[in-house]
Amino acid sequence: MALDPFYPVLPDAHWIERLVPLGIRLVQLRAKDMTVPELRSHIRCCRAVCAAHDCVLVINDHWRLAIEEGADFIHLGQEDLAEADLSAIRGAGLRLGLSTHDEAELATALEAKPDYVALGPIWPTVLKKMKWAPQTPAKLQAWRKAMGPLPLVAIGGITVERLPSVWEAGADSAAVVTDIVRHPDPEARTREWISATR
Repeated sequence: MALDPFYPVLPDAHWIERLVPLGIRLVQLRAKDMTVPELRSHIRCCRAVCAAHDCVLVINDHWRLAIEEGADFIHLGQEDLAEADLSAIRGAGLRLGLSTHDEAELATALEAKPDYVALGPIWPTVLKKMKWAPQTPAKLQAWRKAMGPLPLVAIGGITVERLPSVWEAGADSAAVVTDIVRHPDPEARTREWISATR
């Protein structure tokens, strides 16, 4: 499976409605602190926007809701993976992306036969407190060798200016959060990302 090289991770349907029409082809809804009815509503809105703009929507964490709402793609962290019903996810036809931070997690992820593996944080990130040190592009190179042709996503502290070293290390896609959502002009920054990754 080929992933679009630009992979924004956005916090709610309002952001997805705002930015996907600019030309985004792959986006993750990473919604935190929502009730189930709120999240269901956001997923439905995001699915409609993405369908209208030929964009692949990935739902973060909430695999049961993703199945119920007919989503196409789910992304799980290691703790979520341990509790997830992979047979139900596969039975529903969902594609699967998994987060990794060290060699043990990579081994666990590969056993699950995902559609992509993400490594991060590559650089320090302000998004959330991490117990892992920055992984660096050198770790991406090691993951690339260990994973073979499976798509590799880099995440954590990535900016447009850092993209060349991400590609040189072998990543297929760059996931980005704060470089867009905390940018003073998210639309302009999104267009920069699209230009830099096409």
